[in-house]
Amino acid sequence: MNIQEYFGRISYNKPHKDADLQTLTAIFQHHIHTIPFENLSMHCGEAIELDLQSTYNKIVRKKRGGWCLETNHLLFWALQELGYDVCILGANSYEPAEKGYTAQINHILLKVVIRGESYIVDAGFGGAYQMWQPLMLISGKDQPQVPGIFHFMEDDGTWYFEKVKRKHYIPEHSKNDFPHSPDLGNIRKIYRFTLEPRHIDDFQGLNAYLQVFPDNILQKKSICTLQTTSGVLTLVGWTLTEMKYNYTEDMDLVNITTLTDEEVEKTLKEKFNIVLENKLVP
Repeated sequence: MNIQEYFGRISYNKPHKDADLQTLTAIFQHHIHTIPFENLSMHCGEAIELDLQSTYNKIVRKKRGGWCLETNHLLFWALQELGYDVCILGANSYEPAEKGYTAQINHILLKVVIRGESYIVDAGFGGAYQMWQPLMLISGKDQPQVPGIFHFMEDDGTWYFEKVKRKHYIPEHSKNDFPHSPDLGNIRKIYRFTLEPRHIDDFQGLNAYLQVFPDNILQKKSICTLQTTSGVLTLVGWTLTEMKYNYTEDMDLVNITTLTDEEVEKTLKEKFNIVLENKLVP
């Protein structure tokens, strides 16, 4: 595994001598704009192995994406190679349908410490809740970014990650047609976590479970999502959603297209730069 090969994969060619915030931000942004969050392996008969060599070969050499366990693990390795003080954390994601957080940890994120300041870095949430820059680990402070305003709230050692929602403008669609239309209230809960350091091996059970347990979103839907220069592209099943952030003040533009089987493969190649080895069943 070679850090220069990883840089080639994310199209990063700037200096990286200092393990500082500026370099971290640049690498992170290149990573999320070139490596999709995707679970397509589950829908084309491929097993997902949770070891660094397998993840590296898949994402860097085969130019695929991955889910949080893969893409954040790869980023963790890269930041370690560059001399960052980085550790893996575990989170419980918020399930809007259940109006609560998952009982089990089902997400990983990274904590990076630079000159005594802690930052949260997460390249593996995807969609409209993907941060675009490292976030300072500070409770109660709004941190505006292009995708929206993020903030953390801390309560007795548990941290809550949230985003202030924006309105969606959907041309030629009723609001009911859009699966991710903001629900009532202004805050979207994303996940909760503690600062207990984790090891990737702590997630082997989760990795195996998500691939066989039928009643989880990753089994039910084929998902591929990539951050663009102005918003986010999301392909769920046969539905392609293109979101442009801040189309007008505090409103995102959302365009939705339903694709045929042939168009799914073409879209993956043209918009996400993904060519699958096996047949995808959306």
